[in-house]
Order: sequence, then structure tokens, then C-alpha cells
Amino acid sequence: MQKIVATSAEAQSVDLTAANIEQLKVLFPELITEGSSGVIVNVDVLKSLVGDKTATDADEKYGLNWHGKRQARTLALTPSTGTLRPCPDESVDWDTTQNVVIEGDNLEALKLLQKSYAGKVKLIYIDPPYNTGSDFVYPDDFRDNIKNYLEITGQLENARKISSNSEAGGRFHTDWLNMMYPRLKLARALLREDGVIFVSIDDTELANLQCLLSEIFGEENFQANISWQKRYTRSNNTVDFTTVVEHILVYSRSESFSVNLLDRTKDADARYTNPDKDPRGPWKGASILNPATPQQRPNLCYPIKNPNTGQVTNPSTNAWRRSRSEFERLQSEGRLYWGIDGKQPLPAIKMFLSDARDITPINLWEHTYAGNTDDGTRDLKKILGEKVFDNPKPVQLINRVIEHGSDKDSIILDFFAGSGTTGQAVLSQNAIDGGTRRYILVQVPEPLDQGDKLQKAAADYCAQIHRPLSIAEITKERLRRVGKKIQDENPIFGGDLGFRAFKLGATNIRAWSPDRTDLVKTLLDHEENIQAGRTQRDVLYELILKRGLDLCVPMEVRKIASKDVYAVGGGVLIACLSEEISSEDVEQLARGIVQWHQELSPVGEATCIFRDGAFSDDVVKVNMAAILEQSGMANVHSL
Repeated sequence: MQKIVATSAEAQSVDLTAANIEQLKVLFPELITEGSSGVIVNVDVLKSLVGDKTATDADEKYGLNWHGKRQARTLALTPSTGTLRPCPDESVDWDTTQNVVIEGDNLEALKLLQKSYAGKVKLIYIDPPYNTGSDFVYPDDFRDNIKNYLEITGQLENARKISSNSEAGGRFHTDWLNMMYPRLKLARALLREDGVIFVSIDDTELANLQCLLSEIFGEENFQANISWQKRYTRSNNTVDFTTVVEHILVYSRSESFSVNLLDRTKDADARYTNPDKDPRGPWKGASILNPATPQQRPNLCYPIKNPNTGQVTNPSTNAWRRSRSEFERLQSEGRLYWGIDGKQPLPAIKMFLSDARDITPINLWEHTYAGNTDDGTRDLKKILGEKVFDNPKPVQLINRVIEHGSDKDSIILDFFAGSGTTGQAVLSQNAIDGGTRRYILVQVPEPLDQGDKLQKAAADYCAQIHRPLSIAEITKERLRRVGKKIQDENPIFGGDLGFRAFKLGATNIRAWSPDRTDLVKTLLDHEENIQAGRTQRDVLYELILKRGLDLCVPMEVRKIASKDVYAVGGGVLIACLSEEISSEDVEQLARGIVQWHQELSPVGEATCIFRDGAFSDDVVKVNMAAILEQSGMANVHSL
């Protein structure tokens, strides 16, 4: 029975550096060699493969560079030492929902999601801090980001203050880029090959963000710079230009992405009317005149006769757009319009809305189509009952993003979730079109201060609903209320309106940390491999996450020999995390697990996991492994 410890692969998030080396090894095995500290990439061999002029580590090269970029790149590749702890009491429809809300630092959350969701997310939408000099900035700590996160959010003593990123600090753009770079690197790995990311931004970091996205996603995968009309009235508070638009940069994972076209039957404009009450519906008139002259297109020249007046018109300065046979067909099908009185000498050609093909979206999203900041404020107030934040993104805007960038069964990720607009948009879009889209939202529990006038409304609201004073609590409360509202307004709607809540924390598996002044106490403390105060459910979800299973994977529990035994994903993972397994228990427990495993008949080899300290002695542990292995369950581990 193999023991899983803190350094085991099963106890860690995905090692992206090792994964990258493996990919290089497959393509160019000669690049990989051994150095003093392990496997390394031989840069000299790389240069010989692609040419000295192609491979360079010189500073003078095209691209966006800043102080700290190398460390930011390394930070994205460093495995997380954390886990996601389940919170069923804060969730809605825990047992059945496929939606996920994570309370925690999004850098660590993105690392932890890699094993389970890499290559599975269709759409990412984020609205990151806009670097205004006062917004929250994530001061990532390369050495221990979990401890850094716990200190910043007040979960450890001597909590650090959340600092702003002032231009006076001299690192205004640098700090923002260092915050964004590793998160975007990790986000790209989560996207499907046909996936896409939409990033909202204002003018301050637009140029830098576009360079950053081009580097990470590839310049060839740039899709659009959408101008969103966030405001539709002029402001008298500015001395130069009034800003009425923000930007949404759109990048695909690869050339496999194609934007969803607009349905003309939904986005018909005022040009489609029906003045003659045609039963085929609205239409717009197209001219029969051709830009070419009769001399240039003599085959499109023939007399046209108005059937109502008998008037005949011959081409003079222009040929016609349609051939004689095509004109006669249009006439016979009633697709020619001779004016409201029927007396025009030349007809318009009826172009019916019902025949119009879908059209590509444009990169100007007016407020009538995608909402505005006032709409966003009203959306949130309508759900929570009062104004809590200024100018959150409107649901209508995210609905447009979802409509253009996702399928009806997509996974949609937002790792700067804020008040939860993306979650509400996913639920509302599913209610509209019957989709089964799922959301994963990540929001740091940024503390709210009732003494800060900018945060007072939000902080007071959290106190009013008896929840901790943090933005993440507002995110969850909004989603609870949105689900209830949709259900109340659509009683027959059977879609998923719930979410599973998780909180970022340090790993459940105790790492070896000796106290050299008291080694006896250290040995006694480390007899138990699980951190104190952690539940079976905590441990189980860390196993699920770090074995690459979906956080909403089906799970069953059964009593065997008076112990709770969990079967995850139809039996691909079976766990008994009881704290005591005696010699009297082992036979009944092992046989019961074997029988259940046979009933479930999972695809592929099942893994069985026990708590290492639960076995009363080594004999019991050996017997358990032997019975399971004799029955074909050879993949047995202990924690």
C-alpha cells in the first residue's frame, strides 16, 4: 500500500514545468539532458535545431518587457500548495449542481483547476482591476502564495493591508502586469482548442494588455477589440474628453474558434418593415439598378414593364442587377415592390428578414444592445434590494459575450467574479434558450470596511445578511437570489440554478516540518498525516481535485463495517477515511468494498484510498491491501 505524502504527485496541483518538458521531450528528445539539479533543457542544442539567429536570450528583442516578468512567468509554473475546501452549508443544491464558486486567490485557484479542467473551458470572461491607483492589486509572493493570501484576507494574525497601486510608486504598470501575466498564462491552459477569452479593460492598460495577450495567446489569435458603450450621456465633470466606451479584447486559443453569428430574426433593425402586409413577414428593399453601365453589362439590359400601369422602362445610365429570367421569377413570386401606390416605374427587390443569413457581430456594442453601467447598477439592486456597488457590469453585456463565445453546454469561467454578474448571465441565458452551460467563478474574499465610505454599503449589506464582510459573500448571495428569482418566474424551468461553494486553504496533508529542539514531539505530531481540524469531506475533495476529477463529479456514500465509504465518479475513486480500522473491521470492510466496486463496474482501474493512521497496526494495513489486490484492486494508497 503506497503512502501519499505532501511531496507526492497525487497531493499536488499539476506541475506545468514538468508537463512542458515532457512535451519538448516528445518533439525533440535531444533537447533534454541531466544537470546538477535534475532534468534540464540544453539551450545549445535548441540553437542548433532552429539556428543561432532564431533562438536568443538577448534583451533587445521585440515584445513587451518589464521588471519582474521572468519571476511572473515562473510563478505561473510553480505548483500550488493549497486545496479547495468544500462548503455545503453555503451552497445551493450541493448534491445536483454543476456550477462552482471558489472563494480565494485566483492565481492559486487557477493552478488547482488545471488537472480537472485543462482544455475543457469554452469561454473565459474577466473584468480585472483597471489599475486606477486605488483598486485591489494581488501582491503575489513567490515563496508562499497561500500564506500571502491568508495574511492579506485576514485569516492569519498580523494581516497585511491590501495596498493600492499608485502611480507615485514608480511601478504602476509593472505591478499590474506582474499580477495579470501568470493568471492569463494559466487561463489559456484551461481553454478548449476552440475556446476564447474576453477581457474588459479601460484605456489605462489597453495597449499593455493587448501586447500581453498577443504574447500569451499568439498575435494570430486576436479576434477583436470591442468598444462597449458604457455611458450614453455626456459628462460635465471632465476638462478634455468624456470617456463613453470601454474595451473588450477577444483572443481565441487557436484557429479552431469561430464566433457565433447573430440571428437576424432576433436582431432585426428598422430597415426591415412590411408596408404591404406581405404574409412572408418584414422585408427591406434592394435597388434593381446596377453600378455598371449598359455598355459594360449588355446582358443585363432589357425593358422592364410595370404590371400595374403598363409603363415600360429601358436601361439608360445603369444596367439592371438581375437577368431577365431572374426578374421574371421575382415577379412571379411577388418579390417586386412597385411602391405604396403600385405606380413606380422601377421596382425594389424584396429582401425578407426570414431569408437573411446570420451576420457577424461588429466591434461596436452600443448600450441598447449590450447595456451600460447604469443597467449594471440596476441589475444588482434588483437582486439584492439595495445599491451595494457602483457600476458593476450589466447582465446584458455578459449575455452578449456568452451568446457570441459559447455553446449551449459550455463551461464558462470568470476568475475576477466581483459581484457575480457572469454567474447571473449564465443562469439567465440558460433560462432563455434551454442551455446547460456551467459556470466556475473565482473571487478573492477581499475584506470590506464599514468605516470606508466607498465600501460601507457593501460591508453593511454583509452585516445585514449575517455573513463575513467580504466581496465573495456578496457574490454568493447574489447567485442564491438569482436562482430563486428565475425559479419563481419560471416554475416549470428544470435547469441547474445551484452552485457548490469552495474555499481556498492550505493542503490537508501535513508536510514534514521538524522542530529540531524537540524531535520526539515532532515525531509524535507527524504520526497523523492529515492536518488537525480537517473533515473527511475536506480530504476527499483534495483527492478529487488533485486526481483530475471534476469538482461536481457524482459521489455516493455507503456504510460498510460501520464506516463511511465514498465512491466517486462511478467508482473510479473509492475512499474510506475513517480514523479507526481494527483487525475486526478489515475483512468485512475489504469484502464490502470489493463487492461495491464490482457492482459499480467503473471504466478503467479504480483507486482505493485509506487514512494511514487509521490502521491499528501494520498487519491490519497489509491484510487490507492483500484482500483488495487478490480481488483485482491493486491500486491502493494511504494518506
